[in-house]
Amino acid sequence: MPAPEPLDTAAADRALAAGQAVVLPNPSPLTYVVAATAPRAVNAAKGRPGDQEVALWVHADATWRELAPALALPPIALRTALALLREELVTLLVPVRIGGTAPAPPAWAAPALRAGHLLLFGARWQPLAPLLARHSRLYVSSANRTGRAPAADAAEAAAMFGPGVTVTDGDALRDTRAPHAATTMLRIAPDGELAHIRHGAQDRAHGPDPARYLAHLRAVGAG
Repeated sequence: MPAPEPLDTAAADRALAAGQAVVLPNPSPLTYVVAATAPRAVNAAKGRPGDQEVALWVHADATWRELAPALALPPIALRTALALLREELVTLLVPVRIGGTAPAPPAWAAPALRAGHLLLFGARWQPLAPLLARHSRLYVSSANRTGRAPAADAAEAAAMFGPGVTVTDGDALRDTRAPHAATTMLRIAPDGELAHIRHGAQDRAHGPDPARYLAHLRAVGAG
């Protein structure tokens, strides 16, 4: 079988530069995501209130370094959080420091703030690396219109979002035959303990009981 063509992100690059939302692929078994340089563009594409919180896509090392001082995690838990974002590819709720002399999260992180936690996503899929390098600060959410399941392939994403949202087709680099799901969502506590918040692609492989996935993360040293 011939090697797939390189992932073409030129249209997505132009749309992001213009402040528009785009739909981007993730590695299987994750579904597609919708991303933009402004959170309101993400919410508008999904058909939901403009001020609803969205995840901050911390794919850039510089973004993580800027955030870290405002996170209420000691060094060992910070390393755990980064491993969960970059290696497990989960969506993660991370506590922020509040009050006193604690540094506040940067203003650009505010759209990801939920009940004293930042909602973070950190995947860095190699086929998207050139695009992500040109857009270091992005907001992101599952690629679905409100009330519908996230898009598992490019055709589904294009049908759901319509011609006004650019869809980057990454299916040649993914296993479209496999079941797909949005990311698992976890919350990390200052002591590094993890709580399961939402079922998703990562925990599904470990069965219906999320405790089994958390046990797996502890066993591999990621939680």
